[in-house]
Amino acid sequence: MLFNLLKSKPTLKELIPNGFVDIHSHILPSIDDGAKTLEESILLLKELKKIGFSKIYGTPHTYPGLYENTTKSIKNSFDKLKSVINDSLIIDYASEYLLNNKLIESANEKKLLTISDNFLLVEFNFINMPLDFHEIIFNLQTNDISIILAHPERYTFLHDDFNKYYTLKKLGVYFQLNLLSVVGYYGPKILKVSDKLLKNNMIDFVGSDVHNLNHIKNFSRKIKINEKEQFLNAIENNLNYFK
Repeated sequence: MLFNLLKSKPTLKELIPNGFVDIHSHILPSIDDGAKTLEESILLLKELKKIGFSKIYGTPHTYPGLYENTTKSIKNSFDKLKSVINDSLIIDYASEYLLNNKLIESANEKKLLTISDNFLLVEFNFINMPLDFHEIIFNLQTNDISIILAHPERYTFLHDDFNKYYTLKKLGVYFQLNLLSVVGYYGPKILKVSDKLLKNNMIDFVGSDVHNLNHIKNFSRKIKINEKEQFLNAIENNLNYFK
């Protein structure tokens, strides 16, 4: 079966194993640009379960000036959804934090929401990296936090300077590829960079980054990447690290 999948161009949902653990989603209701209502959250979970998802972390944005989330607001949204979930699908919560120096104080005070105890999901804005990213990463790591950068393939300002990806890896940053990147959902440039990151063994984990039902519908598209084996390895890492 695995050999056949490697030789062919299967759909994305065919590559999702039963028991898949998703570490990046926006399924919590009424808290960011993801699910708008409790009913939408329930529908998203129902459809993701059909594909093979068994555990999903809701990771709403914490982005100063745009999504001013707190531990309390995120937990309240999670509790609202958790109270109406009555099946075998497991949900948990963390956050997708904008990488900035405010995280250092939060880490020192043990106020950050992490995945599986010590993995922190972070994002850049889509214009540039913070100038003091070395310092921020170092200070977070001194608090025993492992940093996962969400969708590195989507930061177009990194595309023309691939060495910056290597710099981040040398700093010990894990990379999480968006599942929809491999079907070309975000465009051909991001597809190409996804393949290059996979080819260079730089992708550690994957995430759905699901915001809405349209995202899930695109799991029926065929994958377009060449580096299928590396992609499957990253999917396997999700199960090994976060089950």
